[in-house]
Amino acid sequence: METISETVVAAPGRDDALFGESFATLLEYWARRLGDEVAVTYLDHRTGADGRAVTLSWRELDDRVGALATRLAVFAVPGERAAILARQSADYVVAFLGAIRAGLVAVPLFAPDLPGHAGRLAAVLADCAPRVVLTTADGIDGVSGFLASTDTERPAVLAVDTSAPVAAGEQSWPRPEPDGLAYLQYTSGSTRTPAGVMLTHRNALTNARQACDAYAIETSATSTVSWLPLFHDMGLILGIGAPMAAGVASVLMDPLAFLERPSRWLRALSASPGAISAAPNFAYAYSASRVSEDEKSYLELSRVVSLINGSEPVLPATIAKFHDAFAECGLRPEVHRSSYGLAEATVLVSVTEAGKAPRQVTFDRDRLAAGVAIPAGPGVASTTLVSCGLPAGQRIRIADPVTGALVEPGRVGEIQVSGPNIGVGYWGRPAASAAVFGLPPVDPESGAGWLATGDLGVRHDGELFMTGRLKDLVVVDGRNHYPQDIEQTVETHPAVRPHSAAAFAIEHEDGEAAIVVLERAKAFEADITVAAGEIRRAVAVAHGLRPHDVVFLGPGEVPRTSSGKISRALCRKSYVDGPLTARRLG
Repeated sequence: METISETVVAAPGRDDALFGESFATLLEYWARRLGDEVAVTYLDHRTGADGRAVTLSWRELDDRVGALATRLAVFAVPGERAAILARQSADYVVAFLGAIRAGLVAVPLFAPDLPGHAGRLAAVLADCAPRVVLTTADGIDGVSGFLASTDTERPAVLAVDTSAPVAAGEQSWPRPEPDGLAYLQYTSGSTRTPAGVMLTHRNALTNARQACDAYAIETSATSTVSWLPLFHDMGLILGIGAPMAAGVASVLMDPLAFLERPSRWLRALSASPGAISAAPNFAYAYSASRVSEDEKSYLELSRVVSLINGSEPVLPATIAKFHDAFAECGLRPEVHRSSYGLAEATVLVSVTEAGKAPRQVTFDRDRLAAGVAIPAGPGVASTTLVSCGLPAGQRIRIADPVTGALVEPGRVGEIQVSGPNIGVGYWGRPAASAAVFGLPPVDPESGAGWLATGDLGVRHDGELFMTGRLKDLVVVDGRNHYPQDIEQTVETHPAVRPHSAAAFAIEHEDGEAAIVVLERAKAFEADITVAAGEIRRAVAVAHGLRPHDVVFLGPGEVPRTSSGKISRALCRKSYVDGPLTARRLG
């Protein structure tokens, strides 16, 4: 019988991470079986607009990973951390898998020249205390200089693309236990010091296989295509984890190459039969608005298998815009797969059904803000949500975020998850780990509790709908407002650059106050003060909320995450601390 405590139940995912199995041991298997077939292709757009393809076969990748692991054994012992400070490349794949083969705990990070993230990188290195840092030959000086500028105890620094690799030979590598740590996946750290999620080989392999099952990632018939950063949870599993689990080829690009010209991503999809890819919501809208008609003439998207949309609430208008833009290129609506996930669950938690366009439901907006999901009637202010589908092999329940009591279907609460893909805690943070990962009741067999995601959602007609994030709720005068609703209203004004608005709340002398930060549209030349007043009135009419402040910034100046998404938390911090308002236009 179904109970409230398990509001969404799916057949359990395959928990078959056998003793001694890891992403690196799977690479050995596929190298023997697939040999000279291409395993990894990196499209390097730094040398030309069309990109230069750098490829590694399964055998070449395995040889390089073995050679690196042999070198690593000189500098570190199993269980010590190996941080990866490199740009997106095939070498990054070698670094990650080489660390795992050597029995080290990989820490996927980024090169220190990533703009605006030096402070985060220094904080992460201080937290994980790596014994060795992996980079590329052209990054050695930059990485060494950065490390010298921090308080981090100096680790060894190795270039993984050295021209004279050490032969792997017949080295006997440590056979990892399923519950041994594979890597640390650091969270964004936008509201606190970044926290490293401890992911075991069992967690990583289980979720990679869940992704393969969910998205039809199958040997030889498909390939993954990704511009997502390999230091992000989805980028790592899509670009490395799932290909290792299924023995499929992976095509990688740099995030900047996508942002410069999104048609590059779509051309890579066209050139990869049976392609599976993923992107956050903003990237689909960005692609639809930036790809020209001439560029579309080169696209053939009828063979795309799955396009994953996750990491934030999926907007119906974005889905419609993307498919309207590329239907003429053969794109089918059913390939769009709305998903929900987070780093603490390795990545994937739920996904919409294959072969069908994601379900959309229009809810009464005021009732939804009050915590009840009821379809909207005629003439009622509404919010349309896109389903996140069903669990990919976990259990999901919905709980009251204040009391922790489980709520009935149809009521909004915190999404909580339990399953073999859930990480074991935060690195070096036992108290935070117990609060987030150890919610009762504990499973008597695994000893695992429930994960408190911090995300709000509701079960409606058996499917999961994400409504927002607890930390992002705008609460003014005792009423809840979802920031994405406010942002959509703001972006209807011609003065606002598309997909640039951030709505958040701050503490004010009279209580919580709503703030809107946005970028001015490039072609808009009218008075900003007048536009700000019009935006205030539009938000007041649509939401019964008058923003305390509307801040116009120049194009590209609203704070974003390293993958290009608007970060409400970074906006809030910059607004309160002062730097953001110092850049105010007008």
